[in-house]
Amino acid sequence: MTRTLRVPVASLLLTCVLATAACTRTLSGSFNGASERNPWTQPGTLRIATSLSPNTFNPFLSTQQVEAFVQGFVFDPLIATDEKGRDVAILAAVVPTLENGGVSRDGLTITYRLRRNVRWQDGAAFTSRDVAFSFRAIMNPATAVSTRHGYDDVARVDTPDSYTAVFRLKRPFAPAVHTFFAHSDAPYYILPAHILERFPDLNHVAFNEKPVGTGPFKLVRWLRGDRIEYAANDGYFLGKPKLRRIVVHLVPDENTIASQLRAHEIDWFSAATPRMYPQLTAIPGFTVRLIPTNASDAIMFNTKRVPFDDPNVRRAIGYAIDKRKLVQEVTFGTTVPATEDLPSFMWAFDPKAGTSGHHAAASNRLLDAAGWRRGADGIRAKDGKRFVMGIAFRSDSITDRNRSVIIASMLKEAGIETELKGYTTSLLYGPPGSGILADGKFDAGLQTWYAGSDPDNSTQLLCDQIPPKGFNWTRYCNPAMDAAQRIALTRYDRPTRKRAYATIEQLLAKDAPFVYLWWPRLIESVNTDLKNFRPNGIVENWNAWEWSI
Repeated sequence: MTRTLRVPVASLLLTCVLATAACTRTLSGSFNGASERNPWTQPGTLRIATSLSPNTFNPFLSTQQVEAFVQGFVFDPLIATDEKGRDVAILAAVVPTLENGGVSRDGLTITYRLRRNVRWQDGAAFTSRDVAFSFRAIMNPATAVSTRHGYDDVARVDTPDSYTAVFRLKRPFAPAVHTFFAHSDAPYYILPAHILERFPDLNHVAFNEKPVGTGPFKLVRWLRGDRIEYAANDGYFLGKPKLRRIVVHLVPDENTIASQLRAHEIDWFSAATPRMYPQLTAIPGFTVRLIPTNASDAIMFNTKRVPFDDPNVRRAIGYAIDKRKLVQEVTFGTTVPATEDLPSFMWAFDPKAGTSGHHAAASNRLLDAAGWRRGADGIRAKDGKRFVMGIAFRSDSITDRNRSVIIASMLKEAGIETELKGYTTSLLYGPPGSGILADGKFDAGLQTWYAGSDPDNSTQLLCDQIPPKGFNWTRYCNPAMDAAQRIALTRYDRPTRKRAYATIEQLLAKDAPFVYLWWPRLIESVNTDLKNFRPNGIVENWNAWEWSI
């Protein structure tokens, strides 16, 4: 998921690199201030296409970045993040900080003062009751939420009045303000108590397909596998949306989307994969933007399966991968070779740490030492068993299809045979009980993980985040990692947290539950007539009520 956890008190804002380093290529017209409109622009209607397809409109059940995106038109967070990484109060009236008393000195109380002029799209008033209910719904063991990370550090949510919600924490939690109903690595929005609190769980309620939110747009129609239609919510508390209508086309084939751009049938190709970049930059009337984001692409291992339970084998596979070649041949330079999960612009980045680079000799030594010897055909074997590695990937992703083939070729040179196993994105990233990664039905998988302005990566690395409790799909568990993560999560001062993340990155390099391949940048091809489009690299429609076309 897009997912990110961000820190409150220390004002851990997404570095300005996110805003200033974003690459933009404009082919014709102008961006955010067009002097001449494209003749094919439909005033007031924004037509979007994505190759991904959501499973639910309930944010608590979400596992995909595209779900946070389509839900973001309908629902609101307490706190959002703008394109420069600054906190923006949405349903909250102000951002809680130490300075304004919203965060207590001991870090155990987070107080949200709520806006008073907010109404649900059915006319009911939004109050602190909705915040308290949303917390209880997340913590309801009967509801199959994707993660409770951070929320399980909350003892209770008090509502002293209709416009105050007080989170009482069991222990300090440094990313609190950027986790609780914010643009975290699991972006949970506030849900309506008056509609949902009567249900014993939220797994199969009609609301999941016909939601009612506080957001700037109302869901009009969701035709699965085809399109999602929205209409402006003219009573929106931050102002009447400038757009009248939004249509999100769900098109699994990216080449078809590119053809739709050329035919002027859509205005925005959302989250294009790198393979599409060269042709997108050649389409007149569109701006292609590369948006830096706290994200990583990696090979993840199922550390509970032989031989991937051996960190030396995992490191050997890392040494066999030529990341620079992958970036050049698969992503056309739209990504940056990764040394670890945290991108180099993050304040917690440690240039001394990082997963292995390409080193064929080291790969061979480690595999030989682990007892995997080459046979006559070059493929390694141990105790009569050939080294065969399954690689799960998104079959509906051109990038995944291409990189899986190249990775397989690199591994063959190391003496490892591969079996490429393609799954749709919704199946690969599905929730426990139906997801390939969540259910551990893989040897290795190609993963894209989106985060945000905080370096918190604990949902993928803590022992207690193994599914169904969280996103630790690798099943990696190390007490030393847990200890470092606890320091990073409970200490609010940046120097202490920075030291903790240095330890975390060193452990990742040593234990290698992942081989980090590259740091992606979001590729957004947008009609030059779209104004006030200010993507933050996390949830791209955080300011959708301000857009116009």
